[in-house]
Amino acid sequence: MKTHERVRDIEAFSAVLSALYGGLLGAAPWEDFLRGLVAWVDGTYATLILTAPNTGKPGTIVTPDAPPETTEDYAESFFATDPFRGLPEGKVQSFSEFVRGEPSEIWRDFLEATGGEQILGVDLRFDSGFEARLRVTQDRSRPDFGPEHKQAVQALVPHLRHAISLFERLQSSGAEHGVYHGVVEQLGLGAIILDHDGKLVRANAVAERLIAEQDGLGLASGRLRITARAEQQLVDRMLRELRGAETPETLPLQRFRIERPSGRRDLSAVAKPITAPAFLRSGKGAALALFISDPGQGASPDPEAIRDLFQLTRMEALLAAALAGGASLVDAADKLGIAHNTARSHLRSIFAKTGARRQSQLVHLLHAGIPELGSGPAV
Repeated sequence: MKTHERVRDIEAFSAVLSALYGGLLGAAPWEDFLRGLVAWVDGTYATLILTAPNTGKPGTIVTPDAPPETTEDYAESFFATDPFRGLPEGKVQSFSEFVRGEPSEIWRDFLEATGGEQILGVDLRFDSGFEARLRVTQDRSRPDFGPEHKQAVQALVPHLRHAISLFERLQSSGAEHGVYHGVVEQLGLGAIILDHDGKLVRANAVAERLIAEQDGLGLASGRLRITARAEQQLVDRMLRELRGAETPETLPLQRFRIERPSGRRDLSAVAKPITAPAFLRSGKGAALALFISDPGQGASPDPEAIRDLFQLTRMEALLAAALAGGASLVDAADKLGIAHNTARSHLRSIFAKTGARRQSQLVHLLHAGIPELGSGPAV
């Protein structure tokens, strides 16, 4: 191969890899990669299927630019009987070398409708139990796939394996984040994340409502602004300290109240440094988390939210919610129809699971003190 041809080939391969990894955070993951793969091997369509084994329908199927009815037809009627599956793990195969003999009549009809038997495929299986199937098809208007096309797809296999593993981790992290995000909102807590310059990075629905009210909290040029000067200075000082801190997780959290000009009850706030790698400690990196509760809401924490967050039993969660609502241990036991000694036993278990050591501390934790649980996971 001449030097200029080798350079073009490397550039084309690099473009496919860029689309593969770059698309993981996009709105339509895999599509640009599959389009690039089609162009690279001069195919017609490329398909990626993510599915649990031995199921009747695919979990995810992506075939960019193919007629939607063809993809739907395959998923509904042909996926379960596809003879081109169960390939040797990680090894690119052609349809003709894997499927010996004549395929069934129904499958021949599908191949006829989609352009013929020129298909290259590879199956990848993952420890978490799902598998990925990559397929590249060729219609009859183009030359048949040759050994060089198989080699080209085979060169992508380790990269595809890494990309799918990263995608799996991103999806799992996103799902876990969604659970905890929802639980925090059910507990009635406003959660705000600021960067090192005090600009708003993220806020949950509760925090957005408090900011929109412009009653003690607000935004100015994207920066969080607290009406009370002393509290604003406290947050500013924490941000300055975080810029130069080698170990931000060792800086203490700060508790304060936010006075509301309307005369409504003060907001309770906890400011907690965010643990992040050193290279992310720049102006736009997440630096400080604020957890804000509104005592004027008058709502007790949801027992199901408490149960999910602290892994309590149903009765422990009901008891914790009753205590957070202002009931004494005796009153809570009567309300729940359990003996006082049983309630005391449940309370000891709640203390062990939440890290609280006193009933008053537990109540504060449930309303506004989630950071007391410790450093927790990095945000």
